[in-house]
Amino acid sequence: MTQAFYTGLSGLKSSSYGIDVVSDNLANVNTVGFRGSEYEFASLFETSMSTVKQSTSDTIGIGTTLQATPMTESTGSFLLTDRSTDLAILGDGWFGVQGEGEPLYTRNGAFTFDENDDLVTTDGFHVLGTMGGNINDETLTAQLTEVPLADVNQQEKLRFPKTLTYPPEPTTQAQFMGNIGTVSETRTMSASVVDPNGVRNELKLTFTMVDPQTPPGTQWSVTATTQDINDETIIYDTQEGIVTFDETGALVSSTLTTIDNNGAPVAIDLGTGFGGVVSISNVDITASSFADGTIGGDLRGYDINKNGEVIATFTNGMQSSVGKIAVYHFQNDQGLNRVSGTYFSSSSNSGDPIFYKDADGNNITGTDMTNFKLEGSNVDMTIGLTDLIILQRSYDANSKSITTADEMMQKALNMDA
Repeated sequence: MTQAFYTGLSGLKSSSYGIDVVSDNLANVNTVGFRGSEYEFASLFETSMSTVKQSTSDTIGIGTTLQATPMTESTGSFLLTDRSTDLAILGDGWFGVQGEGEPLYTRNGAFTFDENDDLVTTDGFHVLGTMGGNINDETLTAQLTEVPLADVNQQEKLRFPKTLTYPPEPTTQAQFMGNIGTVSETRTMSASVVDPNGVRNELKLTFTMVDPQTPPGTQWSVTATTQDINDETIIYDTQEGIVTFDETGALVSSTLTTIDNNGAPVAIDLGTGFGGVVSISNVDITASSFADGTIGGDLRGYDINKNGEVIATFTNGMQSSVGKIAVYHFQNDQGLNRVSGTYFSSSSNSGDPIFYKDADGNNITGTDMTNFKLEGSNVDMTIGLTDLIILQRSYDANSKSITTADEMMQKALNMDA
């Protein structure tokens, strides 16, 4: 009878713990990145009824206890947002964040840039990742489409300058395409070219048919001029040449090669054959051009793409990756220690964080991500409510066993009377 009393108490205690776990899950059913907990019970030691060895068991259990509250590893539903800085991991993995102490790991990808343009969580933790190394003294030194992920122990807080300049890239080559026809009329083509100061100028070609012509084919003299795009009286250089076409209109040769653009040489490419400028009759007169080079630009802002790349966008329309958000993996996710809410820390049971590698040995995220989405809680409300009913019934049953044991003890005591 006495043991029944204490066994019932252990059942009450375990059921109460189970209700606490389920209640916490249900309370966080709308918490972004929350991973619920399950409950596992274990029986306590058993006591033997006899000292004589028998063929069947003669032991009685002495109650139950809460053995563990393992994390539920299923992925939560995804919530649409309107911010590119919101990220969701579609598969396995954890974001790394850091405050004053050791790194923490979370599935909550609600990130934002603070007043210093540091990438942080809504709680103020800094997001960990790899810096691109292409920023020097608030100037972009290289345009990157992707930042290689450094080793696990080399991840750092993603901090970016508030002001960033995209340096000008002077034009080095200008390509021209089109048809100047076979009639003795002046034809012009032009291209926008950038000088070393980041100023956009105009490269203008003027074609004039040579007189007299030398059959077969046609010959044209061409004058190239680099000038201020807003003031044609400001001329930086003038070059002249002869272009020759065969009887089919294909370009045979050109003596026009380069021209100075306010201190930067620009190669003039008129193409070859029918792959550039041509001289064909009875075909529309056309002209087009392409030139490399970029004017300078100032930082417009930072965004995050679906690959976890932090992208800097500039006023000249150019973009570059300047950092990459790290995604960590563990040998045993169940071994992570829940610190609070959606944050976990590594332990000897989970193992140290690792990065996956590709066939070439390069670090990779090892999972797919998406922006403009957040992972919601993985708590299933229907399962939680069902568990509450089961645990409540268990609590009532254990309470009844205590009441019964108490009544039996009272009757036993009254027998002496």
